[in-house]
Amino acid sequence: MRVIILNGGSSSGKSSIARCLQELLPQPWLHLGADTMVDALPPSLRDGGAGIGGLTDGDGTVEVGPVFAELDAAWTVGVAAMARAGARIVVDEVFLGTTASQARWRAALAGLDVLWVGVRCDPAVAAAREAARGDRVAGMAAAQAEAVHEGVVYDLVVDSARATAAECARTIAARAAAPGG
Repeated sequence: MRVIILNGGSSSGKSSIARCLQELLPQPWLHLGADTMVDALPPSLRDGGAGIGGLTDGDGTVEVGPVFAELDAAWTVGVAAMARAGARIVVDEVFLGTTASQARWRAALAGLDVLWVGVRCDPAVAAAREAARGDRVAGMAAAQAEAVHEGVVYDLVVDSARATAAECARTIAARAAAPGG
């Protein structure tokens, strides 16, 4: 197994699960994801327009512009290149484009051993986490909770509203260690 993709909405627990996976899995795994990519952007691309909008204000809807889309595509290919070079990577991602997002990742990761994991979380639970975090726009978690999963195909689905991050990580790690991954 070279790559574990965790897809879920904002505040669904992906980053917490990824950190638990890093502790559980026997080899070193890098944790990269949507927040890593957004944090690497220049500030001018975090306010909408050609970049990505809705991260700091609005109704929780995230808008992706053409420059962000281009950089995001390059990011995906770069993560895949790291895996091909020998890194093991847990990607925590938000498939805003649902099936198109998964298709882009599948194309970039072609030929690699990948475990596709859906991280589901009840919208009300995700919204409560979002409010407690204080670093997300209100409404983002509820808007993304189900939408990011529409049409996406997984090898495994975990529910972070019904299990702790550590429990979800143990389930994922067991699947990753199983014959056939």
